[in-house]
Amino acid sequence: MRRDTSVAVTGLGLVTAAGPDTESTWAAVRDGRATARPDPELRDLPVSLSCRVDAVEELRPRLPGAAHLDPGARMGLAAVAQALDAAKLDPTAWDPTRVAVVTGCSVGGENTLRAAASRLATDGPRSVSPYFLTGYMSNMVCAAIALHLGVTGPALNVATACASGTTAIGTARDLLASGQCDIAVVCGADAAVTPLIVTGFAQLRALSDQRSRPFDAARDGFVIAEGAGALVLERPEYAAARSAPRLARLIGYGASTDAHHLVAPHPEGRHAERALRAALAEAGVSPGDVDHVNAHGTSTPRGDAMEAAVLARVFPHRPPVTSAKGALGHTLGAAGTIEAALTILALRADLVPPTAGLTDPDPALDIDAVSGTARPVPSTVAVSNSFGFGGHNAVVVLARD
Repeated sequence: MRRDTSVAVTGLGLVTAAGPDTESTWAAVRDGRATARPDPELRDLPVSLSCRVDAVEELRPRLPGAAHLDPGARMGLAAVAQALDAAKLDPTAWDPTRVAVVTGCSVGGENTLRAAASRLATDGPRSVSPYFLTGYMSNMVCAAIALHLGVTGPALNVATACASGTTAIGTARDLLASGQCDIAVVCGADAAVTPLIVTGFAQLRALSDQRSRPFDAARDGFVIAEGAGALVLERPEYAAARSAPRLARLIGYGASTDAHHLVAPHPEGRHAERALRAALAEAGVSPGDVDHVNAHGTSTPRGDAMEAAVLARVFPHRPPVTSAKGALGHTLGAAGTIEAALTILALRADLVPPTAGLTDPDPALDIDAVSGTARPVPSTVAVSNSFGFGGHNAVVVLARD
């Protein structure tokens, strides 16, 4: 008998290049509006396009050391605040020992590292801030959230590259299902638009200096981005007891590893397919029950081809497919949580957003990628995929509640 591990999604929050809140981000994705623009800080590099979050300095919560938080942590805290408001949760009223915080952050505080390295090189070791490590370490988004909320239950960061946000969702689900907590605050956050990180991706020929165009015949790489997404997950019984808002249900999660290459996906996507099928099996739904797919869709030639081949094999009924990265760029470790939140919004609106930048669908890809305008699609179940460097694959199945 299949064990029911589903959990309630009661809140969500978003901070992206489209805006500092859920509404502005959803509007940009729903309307197929790209947020990429030339970045003055990258002007001397081969690739100078990015999707930055405006007014990051204004995202400063009131907690010890907040002024020294890395931009990624500030974005994460802002997204979490939105999610808690949506969930109608008051952190002063819950049992902090029964709350977990799980974050997905793939690179750590790169802006903090950049500033500290510059000071060390220019003015010597005494010039480096004592707040350097607390801004740079990849667990500090999680630590800042737990400190800000007074959470004393399990708190951890997961790092599976661009699958980190989705892995964080699955990890939080497991904590809830095992009874270790009643509430799990999940946050994916990354702010890695720095010259060194951009150079690294450019050297791998992963970036585009034109635009992000997932599944397009002319796609040539992704546009690097920053942002944060947050979800509040709760045990169904706990959510029901407090009459919590019910935005959606997380009904399935699957994960696997390619063990193929440090950056390239497995050419046939066999293990990505295995993660997808495992998520569907855990959810207790057949492929034909899936109404739309929020694809990882990075706009890289090989990545999109692999994912499209997997989707064609698993979903012969060709459900509508979308990628938010055409609008928001690739937020690295934050992408999975951001895109899971967008999938929930799409389910609730009964529409599939267009893939911004997609104007000439690649005829070699046998998928129904939505372009142009949002498509009305009555939806009950949707899938969100995430795949990361190192061969990390993570998939969630979400259901309308």
